[in-house]
Amino acid sequence: MRKFIIDLVERTVATYAVAFLGLLLADRFDLASLGALKAAAVAALPAALTVVKGAVATFVGDPDSAALLARSQD
Repeated sequence: MRKFIIDLVERTVATYAVAFLGLLLADRFDLASLGALKAAAVAALPAALTVVKGAVATFVGDPDSAALLARSQD
């Protein structure tokens, strides 16, 4: 279970960081009209969905991973 939690936290933080930085870059190029605070709030949505996906993955894939891959044969 500890391995799963670490995996899920890593995926969630990475998703949040990528979404937040992507929104900030889009805002600097005038592709979106979001300030930093709004970008931080909007970036939380994909991160939250990553947590949901990780929870679903325990039933589909390897219970020790947040991935939707087949269960390991070990």
